Order: sequence, then C-alpha cells, then structure tokens
Amino acid sequence: MSSAPPSLPGTSPGRRLSLAGVLRLRRPSEIWFKPALSSVAAVAPPNLLLLALGRLDLAMYTMAGSLCALYAHNRPYAARARALAWVVLGMLGGVAVALVTASLTRNAVVLVTVGALLAAVQKALCDATRIGPPGNVVLTFISSAALFVPHTLGQIPAHLALGAAAGAWAWLVCMAPVLVRPHGPERRATAQALNAAAAYAETAHTDPHGTGDARAAGYAAVQHAWQTLLSLPGTGARATTRHALERLVVRAEVALAAPADTDSEPLRTWARALRGTGRVPRTDDGPAVTDELLGVDAELAARPAPLWQRLGPLTPVAARTALGCALAGYASLALGVGRPYWALVTAAALYQANLTLTWSRAVQRVVGNLAGVLLFAAIAPLAHLGKAPLVLLCLALNFGAEALITRNYWLGSVCVTPMALLITEFAGYQEPGSLITERVVDTLVGALVGFLAAVAVTDRSAGNRVERALRAADRAGEHTARVLAEPDPAPGALEAARRSLAAALTDLRVTVDGAAGEWWGRALPQERVVLAEQSGHRTLAAAVRRRAARRDRDTGTRAEDVRP
Repeated sequence: MSSAPPSLPGTSPGRRLSLAGVLRLRRPSEIWFKPALSSVAAVAPPNLLLLALGRLDLAMYTMAGSLCALYAHNRPYAARARALAWVVLGMLGGVAVALVTASLTRNAVVLVTVGALLAAVQKALCDATRIGPPGNVVLTFISSAALFVPHTLGQIPAHLALGAAAGAWAWLVCMAPVLVRPHGPERRATAQALNAAAAYAETAHTDPHGTGDARAAGYAAVQHAWQTLLSLPGTGARATTRHALERLVVRAEVALAAPADTDSEPLRTWARALRGTGRVPRTDDGPAVTDELLGVDAELAARPAPLWQRLGPLTPVAARTALGCALAGYASLALGVGRPYWALVTAAALYQANLTLTWSRAVQRVVGNLAGVLLFAAIAPLAHLGKAPLVLLCLALNFGAEALITRNYWLGSVCVTPMALLITEFAGYQEPGSLITERVVDTLVGALVGFLAAVAVTDRSAGNRVERALRAADRAGEHTARVLAEPDPAPGALEAARRSLAAALTDLRVTVDGAAGEWWGRALPQERVVLAEQSGHRTLAAAVRRRAARRDRDTGTRAEDVRP
C-alpha cells in the first residue's frame, strides 16, 4: 500500500460556472490614475496633430505606438525602460506582419488565420515574460485591426514609422515620473509588502483559524517586492536605496513567518513613510542584516530560466488562443459580419490561467461590451458633430477605461467598447445601427466560440506542474532545514535558503490555484499540498527564530521591539 496521502477530488465544472462575485467591484488600484493619465498623454498629441493635418485616417498606426503607454507601470524605471522598449518592438512586429499579410492577400479566411496565430504568439510571450496588464489584448486588437485595412507594400514603411514615433513618445511619457520620484515603484512595492504582512499579523491575532487568504496575500506581496527589488542595479546610487528597502521587505518576511510574535504597527508606520519622497526608514544593522543582504546577492547571481523554458508550460493556453480566435473569426465571417477581428479579439481577451478564470472573463467581457454598446448609442450623436468632438470623446473614454478597469474588467470594458467603435469612424462616418449590430454579434460569437475552444483544449500538464512545484517546495524546505542544523552556517546561506523556500511556497500556491481551476484533469494531491505548506511554513518560522536570536546576540535588542 502506498504511504502517500490520498488525493482529494476537485470541484465539479458545474460549480465552477458560478456567477457569484464575477461582477463584484474591487477597490481601485493604488496607482489607477498613472496608466490612465499616461495613456491620455501618449494618445492625445499624435491624434490632435493628425486632426490638425486632416489625416485622422492614419490614427490607427499612431495608436499602435501610443497604447504601449499602458504597460509596465509597476516596474522600477530601469526595468520599465527595457520592458517598454520590448513592448514597442513587439507591437511594431505584430503590426508589420499584419500589414504585409494585408498587402499580399484580401482572403478573409487567410486574414483570420494569421490574426489567430498572431494572437497565440502574443499571448504566450506576454505570459512568459510576465509583462502584466493589459497583456496581449491591446497587441492583438491593433494587429488584428491592421489585417483588415487594405494596404500596399509601399505604404508599410511610412505607417510603421508613425507607430515607432508614437511609441517613442509613449516611452518618454512613461519614463517622465522618474524626474519627480525616481524610486517610486520599488518604494510602493515595499509598502504593499509591509501592509500585507501587517494585515496577516493582525488576522493571526484576531482570527487564528482564518489566516489562509491573508497569508497567501502576504507572501504574494513579499514575492512581488523581491522581484521588484531584484530588477534594480546591485551597484551605484540606486543600490543604497535598494538595500534599505530590502531590510524592510525582510521585516515583512519575518512577520509572515512568525505572525503571533509580530507587532503590526511598526510595519504600518514604515509603509506610510515610504509613500512620499522622504528618507527610507532605517532598521537596525549588524551581522544578521549583512547575512540578509548576502542572501539577496546570491539571488541576484542566479540566472533566470531561459525564455524557451518558460514558454513550454504555456503551450495549452497558446493552442486555446489560436483555435478559439480562428473559430470565432470564421464564425463571424459565416454570419456575414464585416469586422470579424472583433470576434477574434473577444476570444483572445478571454483566455486566463485556467478555465474557471476564463469563464469569469467571458461573463465580464459580454456584460461590459453590451453595456458599452448602449453607451456608444448615447454618445454617437455628439461624436458626429465633427472630428474634434470625436477625438475628445475617445480621449475621455481612454481615461475612463484605464481608471475603471482595476475595479473590475467589465467596468473598464464599458468604456473600451465605445472607444473602439468611435476609432472606426476616424477614417469616415459609420452608420451607428450597423456598428452596434455587428459589435453585439461579434461579442456573443467571440465569447461563446472562444470559451468552447477553451473547454475543448484541455491543459493536461496542470497536474504535472503541481507535482514539480511540490518537489521544488520539498527540496527548498529540506535545504533550509539542513542549513538550520549547521551550528555556524556560511554568511548569507540561511537567508538565501529561507528566501528560496518562501519563493517556492508562493509558487506552489499559485500553481495549485491555477490547476484547481482547470477541468477534466486528474484530481490534485490536495493533502500533500497542505502538508508541504505546513512543513514549509514551520521551517520558515524556525529560520526566523534563528535569525532573531542572532540579532539579539549582536544588538541586544529583541526583533519585535524595534521601532522606526
């Protein structure tokens, strides 16, 4: 008889089709106004210039570059500069493929097929690089629209040049805040980690049996903070601020590992101090802190997994995207809709980490688009007063979309849908009734066909990823336990092991949550997961106690009594 604990059955697909909470509004993002303002600042000058020149028909190409301003707002500026440059290049690459294809053929089936393949590539690359919101949707929207605009090969260089110029302007817009608050993103990520750790500690004091969600949120915030800090240079002027922030993130880790011994008030105080531009709060120094930084340096020296390895697990999602987008486009063509790329983009926007999340996004997309169509019907008479009102309405909707989408995806779609409809009128007046009918049909077709494709293409590797994550967590826990058993571990060894274990446990939770929302797969080893998490967190707590004991010897001060 096997000694492994039995696997527990997963949730049935019927229960996962629940509508509960799908449309519930969340708290707005802490920086909701940044992408909203950046988008308007990036889009407005090119569009207003084209308006003055009487060439709004070229706005699609400048929009390709301008909409890159939506990306990378949570990244430190050095990392943001690189990420935005790759986004602009990726956007231009997709548009180039679309324009060349449109120049060589007008066969709608071929155009839909190329659009579906582009959408799959964009989805896989955005997920593998973790570029973050808005992910592949904006890239797919622009490249798919370009496929259905007649072109000649001779026009392509000029149109790509417009996109590149607008992309360069968007890059400057997104990098401009570095002049005012050069360490803003990393300070914000550290403050979020401190607040999440404080919330977990407070929950542990008031409701010891209800800490699961708070602990998961805390470890996710800490992991994000480490990812943010590790993207900063290890030397130079920025390194001083980075090392000060690292000490604060370590304090958040300590609180997560030993919540019962944690006073949340210092964590909250440090988080508040990070919101401005003042001096980063300092914590006590000593050999224990030096070990912490050595552990960070060990992580910095580790090379990330190559891109091709990160792309491998995304094959099922890429296949779903390609199939769903192609079938949605073909169905739209069969129904005689003049803009099949709307159905294609609707399908591309659905695909999330698993089927349960994909179902939720499908509901949100349909509700948001239908409400957005009603909004378009209300504002269309105003837009038809002239080109200037048309451009200004698009800018207002652009701001509204980015401001609202963090509350819930459907709420942002209420603004995105009329904006997309108005953009089609940059090249000339369109009859509102026809636009509304086609958009409603394409939304319903794209959502239905896209979701059915997701159901048909199963992710059979989800269980394997859980097994790998379990083994990684077990190895990290065993390694940390061995280092703990040493009477005098090498400098930085315990901190590096502890951080690796924390990262492995975070990855395990994310992997299990993703696999739990997948259908038709084998039952997940829930009991093994629970045991691995319990054992791992006990080991983390032991590592924290060891670190605190050393600091007590070095400074004569108890860790929990330190105040900012």
